[in-house]
Amino acid sequence: MAQVARPVLGLCRGPVPVLLRLLGLRGVCSSRCNKQAQPLQSHPSQRPVRAPRTEPDLNSFALRTHTCGELCTAHIGQEVRLCGWVQYQRQGVFIVLRDFDGLTQIVIPQEKSTAHLKKILCELPLESVITVTGTVIPRPPGQANLEMPTGKIEVQMQHAEILNRCRKLPFEIKELVKKSEALRMQYRYLDLRSSQMQYSLRLRSQMVMKMREYLCNLHGFVDVETPTLFKKTPGGAKEFVVPSREPGKFYCLPQSPQQFKQLLMIGGLDRYFQVARCYRDEGSKPDRQPEFTQIDIEMSFVDQARIRKLIEELIVYSWPEEKGNIDTPFPLMTYADAMDSYGVDKPDTRFGMKIVDVSEVFRNTEISFLRNALSCPHGAIRMILVADGVKHFKKRDFEYLTQLAKFQFNQDLTFVMLQPDGTWKSAVSKFLTDMEKSQLCHMTNIQKGDVLILAAGDRTKANVALGKLRLECADILESKGVTLRDPSIFNFLWIIDFPLFLPKENSPEEFESAHHPFTAPHPDDIHLIYTEPNKVRSQHYDLVLNGNEIGGGSIRIHNMELQNYVLETILKEDSGLLSHLLEALDSGAPPHGGIALGLDRLIALIIGASSIRDVIAFPKSFRGRDLMSKAPDYVSPEELSPYHIQNEESPLNGVLNLST
Repeated sequence: MAQVARPVLGLCRGPVPVLLRLLGLRGVCSSRCNKQAQPLQSHPSQRPVRAPRTEPDLNSFALRTHTCGELCTAHIGQEVRLCGWVQYQRQGVFIVLRDFDGLTQIVIPQEKSTAHLKKILCELPLESVITVTGTVIPRPPGQANLEMPTGKIEVQMQHAEILNRCRKLPFEIKELVKKSEALRMQYRYLDLRSSQMQYSLRLRSQMVMKMREYLCNLHGFVDVETPTLFKKTPGGAKEFVVPSREPGKFYCLPQSPQQFKQLLMIGGLDRYFQVARCYRDEGSKPDRQPEFTQIDIEMSFVDQARIRKLIEELIVYSWPEEKGNIDTPFPLMTYADAMDSYGVDKPDTRFGMKIVDVSEVFRNTEISFLRNALSCPHGAIRMILVADGVKHFKKRDFEYLTQLAKFQFNQDLTFVMLQPDGTWKSAVSKFLTDMEKSQLCHMTNIQKGDVLILAAGDRTKANVALGKLRLECADILESKGVTLRDPSIFNFLWIIDFPLFLPKENSPEEFESAHHPFTAPHPDDIHLIYTEPNKVRSQHYDLVLNGNEIGGGSIRIHNMELQNYVLETILKEDSGLLSHLLEALDSGAPPHGGIALGLDRLIALIIGASSIRDVIAFPKSFRGRDLMSKAPDYVSPEELSPYHIQNEESPLNGVLNLST
């Protein structure tokens, strides 16, 4: 056959091969072709280690001999069989075949005897599914694509079979084609073909398998499946209700396996683990899902420090190699320190801008509103410093921050700017004495071009407002090109010593659990629970990553009398709903505690996804709907009848009232 002039295809430069290779699905070609035994590495027993890397057989039990991402120069001359989707077709000379592992360029035969095959392939719609048999050959000189793992070879087609023709699709399966999230979710089965979704789900799978190996194989945890149909639990988020065949009785979907894992400890299982599905009816909260997954863990005869160490080693063991190393132990911060320095209980420590108290600077000030703020109970003057704020902040930015603080927190702000020429600019600058300016410089380390944002009033309210403004300032600066929160940096942080109870928002004289009613009080504060419960710290701990809570747990109450006192006397809850748990606690319950890691959030942070929906195969929309299947949906009266539920109005008018 005459040599056909071929352009070097630049169409395979997307992230497909690179992302999947980083996952370890496909090693570098030379390593696959020249495998050598690697000596086992020894590690000190006290040091967290990564899981050993293994390479799976991706072609076992399949019709193909190789994937589209593994062929290299070592395969030249071999006959291979590939299966996949038609990604591109060019000039009647090439097609590019894609599967989960990568791309391979296929050379279409040009002989007259195969004209019918060429015609069929050239007219075949993109995304059609075919299988190709052919010989691996080197690409002609100068036509290799070094950015593509299979870019040094191509497959000379000998035979092709069309397995399924593709209809006209609502969007192209290409990384550069922009698609709305609603469209992606409506056609999720197409969106799953993208390299990013493939990468996300495979990384998720690998991390879960490594976690399972670490917990079950190395440390004797038992993987137990707990029920999905349960009953209402006091406190916490709103639960989904499931009708039963008993009139007036309903199941609830569990917010978490909390009670079950405690019961497993009482049952003597000692160490429990589960990749647990959880359900919370949280309406349309942004970036939340009505059903989500957590890595659920519980242990007997344990304390906070040992659980924290377990989780640190678990994360190190399962951490993706391409994301770099993680330093352990993770730093600790008390809840009080987090609120005082960052205004939130899940601080992002990748950047500074910490809250500073400057009350002493203005203790004898002539500025009346600052003096009045300090005279109030718990009054304080708090501030954050925005480096180079004079350069980056515009008038509209100051107006936005002012309105945000006022409408969301009822907090007034004062901006103080130290101009590049050394002069002070502020609504209160003419009232600032030289001594106050000097003390501000000393306490805040303000430099020329910086901006101070002051909040005066109740200390707690000022902290919360400045905590929100700190993040808003970071958003503004990053929109101007200033890098504050490097996505390649992973700052883990433990938050401890939370309050055990909080005043109810609508009834401040009453209490609610800061987390859940099964959390044990701090041993140093146990005496306060009967006299001053508002001062009791809990044995709760949160794991924070880059300003996001990715896990939370606690040492549990294992004493029946104390648990009953908390439920009935402090929280005013009906302990009858938990009679089974109280009886269990009175039956020889060991000390126990645990934690749950939010798997969706953790994976989203690792890969830098903007939403947890990007790491879930079939997520719900912002309003909790499945845009692909149109769930939730109506059911007929006949289907509702066994559950003693009737439609009081026809669903045709858009309103459905249910009665039992």
